[in-house]
Amino acid sequence: MQRQPGKVVIVTGASSGIGATTAEAFAKHGAKVVLVGRNEANLKATEKACKAANNKAELLLVIADVTVDAERIIKETVAKFGKLDVLVNNAGIGAGGHILDIDVDQFDTIFNTNLRSVFLLTKFAAPHLIKTQGNIVNVSSVAGLRAFSNLSVYCTVKAALDQFTRCIALDLAPHNVRVNAVNPAVIVTDFAIRMGMSKEDYAKFLEHNKTTHALGRVGTTQEVADAIIFLTNDTASFITGSNLPVDGGRTVMCPR
Repeated sequence: MQRQPGKVVIVTGASSGIGATTAEAFAKHGAKVVLVGRNEANLKATEKACKAANNKAELLLVIADVTVDAERIIKETVAKFGKLDVLVNNAGIGAGGHILDIDVDQFDTIFNTNLRSVFLLTKFAAPHLIKTQGNIVNVSSVAGLRAFSNLSVYCTVKAALDQFTRCIALDLAPHNVRVNAVNPAVIVTDFAIRMGMSKEDYAKFLEHNKTTHALGRVGTTQEVADAIIFLTNDTASFITGSNLPVDGGRTVMCPR
């Protein structure tokens, strides 16, 4: 794994799960990391983990809501570090429900957090990424590649994020800015619990999903973070507009 000394990296949703592990991984590899999240206490826990991984890590905490603070996030980053090399659009929420039961508020909330905020962050970040010939990694989902019942809005918005990734890759390719996405399957985080699943049901969910992934297990946040860092390295310099499933083979299996 290549080190990333001096690179300035924004990670949204850095207060937990994939975002927290990704921020820690970038710090370990020598990047200057901007930790973005709404929960200040959790964000400070990520800051502590980053410092434990690299006590010389340069960090910036930005307490922000990506749905309304996109421009401020980019401005504070450039004001602090003078440039931007990598944008990791990780912040996201989920919700389930049958089409007969969900309302338009669910669509608007998930759309605004999981897609509209990515559009805004990308738009404000792009001029700075052009200067550094940097790159963007969007954290999508296997739900963007496959259909699941009772997850219509989440699946639809993640599929739109995948298409947005491909379109922006074409827009920015002439400027040598690469844009890719990772599509995790079931990863051990508190994401499902935040969606309302009990801890007991989540344990059963993880056990069941050993049968839905070809490798016979669910994934870890570290495995997703490693994929994100790979896509931002020079070793991936000829990769853009791609969706990289980090899914243990789930997208090639039929079980749901």
